[in-house]
Amino acid sequence: MEDSLESGCWICGKEDYFMTNCPYCGHTFCVEHRLPQQHACPGIDYSSRFGHQAGTRRVYNQVGSDDIFKVFFRNAAKGAATEFAYRTHRSFYSSPSMAILIICVAAFFIPRFISLLFPGFLGLFYGLFQLYPNDMLSMPWTIITHMFLHASFSHLFFNMMVLFFFGRELERRIGNNRFLYVYFISGIVAAIGFSITSSTSLPLVGASGAIMGVFATLTILAPDLPVYVFFFPMRIKHALMLFAILDFALIGTNDMVAHTAHLSGIAVGIYMGLRLKNMKKMRSSYRS
Repeated sequence: MEDSLESGCWICGKEDYFMTNCPYCGHTFCVEHRLPQQHACPGIDYSSRFGHQAGTRRVYNQVGSDDIFKVFFRNAAKGAATEFAYRTHRSFYSSPSMAILIICVAAFFIPRFISLLFPGFLGLFYGLFQLYPNDMLSMPWTIITHMFLHASFSHLFFNMMVLFFFGRELERRIGNNRFLYVYFISGIVAAIGFSITSSTSLPLVGASGAIMGVFATLTILAPDLPVYVFFFPMRIKHALMLFAILDFALIGTNDMVAHTAHLSGIAVGIYMGLRLKNMKKMRSSYRS
């Protein structure tokens, strides 16, 4: 009876031609879940303590059910953390915009969860990594780290939504290395522009300056690309003009938005886009 229950994969129930019995927990798995780390195997921990017993469930049964569940969830959490690190590392090569998105989301939620256990941690975290215009020289790392922090969920959501749609499009057109160059140069110049023009000591957080640089670069390379702004269809060049006009109009207001950082990012993006466009024309002329 037990063999009939184990005819399919213990995780997904799928059957294929290469079903495998795990030597640690004894369950049957498909090729996709055959490795212990792929099914958060609870028997690995006990095999090191009681010895490897292939093809049996004796190791699995030497402990109580409570311990089995503890090990299962611990291995599942460890596997999730390993998978997160692996995917983030791989994303830097396959899609850097997605890696940046993952880091921004993690930098938003993880400190907030930690602060539930250690009150005051969130303020310490932001105080160390957000950009203070007056302390930019004494805390130079913040000119980079501020790009991965966001003040609220809505701030994070809208920035990451723009990065998701337009970052990947720019990657496809100019390549990953040039995308990273455009992104970080735009973000750094946006931070410097904000620091020079800011009349307050309020800190700067957010990827808006870098993302506006990405958006502006893409606009120069593909000015007629169709986009939606607040559900209204328009060409990307008109959307960029609208954003720039709004930022110019709102400079000096107390809306807690770094409009000069946005405009600085746009300026860098336009410059980068024109430079890349000229390079493309030069390569085309050489081929002809």
